[in-house]
Formats: sequence, C-alpha cells, structure tokens
Amino acid sequence: MQLSNKIKQTIRDVRDYPQPGIVFKDITPILSDPQLMNEMIAQLKTDLKGLQLDAIAAVEARGFIFGAILAHALNVRFIPIRKAGKLPYKTIRQEYSLEYGTATIEMHEDALQPGWRVLVHDDVLATGGTAGAAANLVRHAGAELVGFSFIINLSFLPGELNLLHQFGVNPQYLVTY
Repeated sequence: MQLSNKIKQTIRDVRDYPQPGIVFKDITPILSDPQLMNEMIAQLKTDLKGLQLDAIAAVEARGFIFGAILAHALNVRFIPIRKAGKLPYKTIRQEYSLEYGTATIEMHEDALQPGWRVLVHDDVLATGGTAGAAANLVRHAGAELVGFSFIINLSFLPGELNLLHQFGVNPQYLVTY
C-alpha cells in the first residue's frame, strides 16, 4: 500500500475541534505505529535530500514530534517555535492569522545564526499562517529559509499557494486532502 494511503487510514478526523465547523486532522494515532513512523521519516528524508540543512524549526505542538525526529535523523539542529510566553529566554515574536483566529509564536533570539539553512516543519498546512509566521522568524534571525515540510496539506485551503507566493518555496508534504 502507498505511504499516503497508510497515513490517511491512520489519521483520525475530529469534528468541531477546536471550534464548530472545523474537521481536525489528528495525527496522534500515527504515533502508536512505529513502522509507519519509520516509513514517514524515511520519506521525509528522501524528499528533503539535497537541501543541506543546518536546522529544522518546528512549530508547537504536533510539529515538534516529527520535527525533532527528523532533525535527529538528518543530524541537524532542532529549533522549537512555541506559543507566546512558553520559552524561558529572550525571544522574537510573530503574530499571524489562523483559519479560525489569530495567534503569536516565538523563538529564542539566539536560536539561529545568520546564513544557516533552515527548514520549517509543522504537522498540517492549512492557510499557511503558522508556517509563514515561523518562516518570518527564521528570516528575522538572518537565516535562510530553504523549505517547508508538512505531514498533511489541506489542499482545499490556500496554504500551499500562500507560502509559494510569499516565500518562493514549494512546500513538501506526505498527504493531501
């Protein structure tokens, strides 16, 4: 069976979360399948081959899971991007719009070095707001944004086109809905 089909069969739909009308794509069932996790990481490594990364900046909370595993697998730095007020040291921040509201994310001000090649990773690409905000943090730090990586692309929302137009980078993802 094709990897994308395995992933789709494992992902759970949660209706009306986090608010009425939203169908949340829950990746947590994937975490209980080590074989599927290994296949996904192997595919992500293949998809990202040649980017010569220095770091993966991953967005809280579900983005941390695959972002940290992928950073380890690629032997590059892992940079956490968290919700406002969650990091203990001096931060830079970026406000952005979600498909159902607004939010602010932060990164430690010394997390990246100028010139580092950075991939932004998150679990789901919807409107591109969160990933775009993370990319802005990467650029604000003087690092080079070289890619976006996701588990899921919600193609009925404009995230892929938004990121392509705003940053000139084609997002990579394993599954499309």
